Amino acid sequence: MTQFLDKNFKLGILGGGQLGKMLCKETNEWSINTHILDKSTSFPSGRNATAFVEGDYNNYEDVLNFGRSMDVITIEIEHVNVDALEALEKEGKIVHPRPSALRIIKDKGLQKNFYAEHELPTSSYTLFESKAAIQKAVDAGEITIPFVQKSRTAGYDGKGVFVVDSADKLKNMMDCPSVVEDLVDIEKELAVIAVRNSEGEINTFPIVEMEFHPTANLVEFLLAPAEVDVLIEEKCKNLAIELVDKLDICGLLAVELFLTKSGTILINEVAPRPHNSGHHTIESCSSSQFEQHIRGILNMPLSDIVQLSPAVMVNLLGADGHTGEAIYPGFDTCISESNVYPHLYGKVQTKPFRKMGHITITDQDREMAKQKAKFVKDSIRVESK
Repeated sequence: MTQFLDKNFKLGILGGGQLGKMLCKETNEWSINTHILDKSTSFPSGRNATAFVEGDYNNYEDVLNFGRSMDVITIEIEHVNVDALEALEKEGKIVHPRPSALRIIKDKGLQKNFYAEHELPTSSYTLFESKAAIQKAVDAGEITIPFVQKSRTAGYDGKGVFVVDSADKLKNMMDCPSVVEDLVDIEKELAVIAVRNSEGEINTFPIVEMEFHPTANLVEFLLAPAEVDVLIEEKCKNLAIELVDKLDICGLLAVELFLTKSGTILINEVAPRPHNSGHHTIESCSSSQFEQHIRGILNMPLSDIVQLSPAVMVNLLGADGHTGEAIYPGFDTCISESNVYPHLYGKVQTKPFRKMGHITITDQDREMAKQKAKFVKDSIRVESK
């Protein structure tokens, strides 16, 4: 019998944000007892979980005590206490993604080393311990401008990334352990999500392309499927399959990629959980990323994944200059359009460039979907009262 059909079965998720909320909506369809650990029931998944435990997923004891009463533990954010997850795994608990893989992925320096060790294509890089060490390397001619600085840990949603494209930007670098990468000559930014179960069955979603907000470094438009050559699509999917297998991950692995102007595919970074590049799958694919993650971590068969229609996703970001209780002027205008699917995450407070929701637009005509997405983007804002 499928394990979650046992009324005593408990699935635990570390993190109560929007990804937890969307995972809970999926587990509710199958009546899976889903428990969330996060700091406040006011967070997006607070009203969607079977039970919500208030605690800190970075605190060793909180994670250990929470996990000991669960049958399977997963995450919706990488920045959790891995030591506690390793202890739970040693006690016989099922933890996905595996703590050893999570330890690699949450540190961008270890990620890059993993790619190099396994001869996986990625941009050239150097690891530094501080801002002063980077400056010293620049002065010595060991690295040259332009380059990209990424904090090794704690970066997310565009935070922890700084582009140094002129000498005057050096003074504004982050002072933390960092990865310094060559600035890649990018043609397109692509992503592909792979899913794997404990039996080693692997499937992939159609690849997507992303357009980024020039200031916030967050995805502004996501286009699905990507407009790329079939050979490029196959290379991307094969890389994702190789990565999810070599990292021995069950559940989802979102792989962000660069397509260079010379036609080379490079791995940017990965995330072992549902991802912004897969939100459109709720409406535009035969199975969503959230369903597939649940299938993967519970070792269920992975269903076929078919793109039912082209889609464009727009992230709803807090407007610049607005901090406070969120309002959504233009919402009625958007929902008056057909095939427009808004998802508001339920975050009470907005601030500049905070992810507050997303909207997916589907249409059998890709260009029509793009035009409607531009209309939606121009029609709705996230402001404060």
